[in-house]
Amino acid sequence: MGLQWTIMAVAVAVEAVLSLLLTLPSPKLLKERLNAVVSLLLHPTAGVVPFAVFELIDLYWKKEHWLMCTSEVCNSGERDRYEKSIYKAQRNLILCVSACLLYWCLYCICKFHKAIKEMEEIEKHQRNL
Repeated sequence: MGLQWTIMAVAVAVEAVLSLLLTLPSPKLLKERLNAVVSLLLHPTAGVVPFAVFELIDLYWKKEHWLMCTSEVCNSGERDRYEKSIYKAQRNLILCVSACLLYWCLYCICKFHKAIKEMEEIEKHQRNL
């Protein structure tokens, strides 16, 4: 696995853990602080999305220029190598799509938490009047 795919896998794992932590029931104070930290982390980690798009473009280019090994001329080693490259490309495609999807989910979760907090503050302010 290349370095870029290791970085992508780590980014997906971190995004998945953060999504899980934000959606699990927890005390209000802990959830607010965690939401604040994740919101601050979203801006610097936005580079994951263009990186994933670049890798998707790279996968597409490689797919267009693959040597096809479907005839009887190919030996078993070449056919195995061809199938292995197909599986790797599919795995990498799933990594790129999940990186983008999880980043979007984290963004939406943080946005919803902020909206809920603002509504609670408005409600508290209206009760005090």
